[in-house]
Amino acid sequence: LSGCDSGFGQATARHLDIMGFQVFASVLDLQSPGAQELRRSCSPRLTLLQMDLTKTDDIQRVLQHIQAHTNSTGLWGLVNNAGFNDTIADAELSPLGKFRTCMEVNFFGSLELTKGLLPLLRSAGGRIVTVSSPAGDMPFPCLAAYGASKAALSLLMDTFRSELQPWGIKVSLILPGYYKTGTTCDPAFWNLQKQQLLASLPQELLQAYGEDYVEEINQQFIQFMKVAVEDLSAVVNSITDGLLAANPAVRYYPGQGLGIMYFIHRYLPYFVRDLFLKGFFINPKLPRALRREHHNNAKKA
Repeated sequence: LSGCDSGFGQATARHLDIMGFQVFASVLDLQSPGAQELRRSCSPRLTLLQMDLTKTDDIQRVLQHIQAHTNSTGLWGLVNNAGFNDTIADAELSPLGKFRTCMEVNFFGSLELTKGLLPLLRSAGGRIVTVSSPAGDMPFPCLAAYGASKAALSLLMDTFRSELQPWGIKVSLILPGYYKTGTTCDPAFWNLQKQQLLASLPQELLQAYGEDYVEEINQQFIQFMKVAVEDLSAVVNSITDGLLAANPAVRYYPGQGLGIMYFIHRYLPYFVRDLFLKGFFINPKLPRALRREHHNNAKKA
């Protein structure tokens, strides 16, 4: 189970431990508050493992540990939960490195871990449950780096689902709504990210979009996350069902409002879909260079 420092991973690790399973829970930092909380609240069956999904050495070390402890039994389930996003901005304003980091954690890290554990999963005819995002299915404004990595992850898991069927391995995707997890609801974190983004932008881009444009996006996102759900149990129950149900769903949609969102996405014209996502999530004001007063000033000059 990857990404157990906080949020869905931490809650799921605790839930599976209470149910009596042997859980291998990976965390970024063995001394993090989340890791210490798991040590306090879980049984000795739970094993905490340090793993950064961007580091092959970390992944290999975790694979060796799990292989050594499950060689005779095989591994029943893998939960790919670790996810990363620290950029809320238009694709043009998002540094290329942010796209790469999202792909490294959300896609390549999960791919490497899954491939490494497949021999053990095949011997048990087990399960793969992966937490993706509706942002991988729909073009949410200002989430291109994160959304593109989750789109790649969802497609990868769909491919695994089809290819691993003959081995008896069932593969499920979890597409949660908006929940309070980790730093997602910490305004201080997002304000710091915004400052770093503004400092890194080329002057020409900053002129074209305007600092107030980036400020406005950040404020709208912080407002949006205030309505995020604190109770993570719907997601934990979906992950558990993916692991244990005789016939798990291919996709789970825990969270409010996802039904109407997917209905609009699948059946209505593009312009309605775009309007809905802007109204629901972030609706940026016009970039500075496109505003009327800017044009008027330019003409006067």
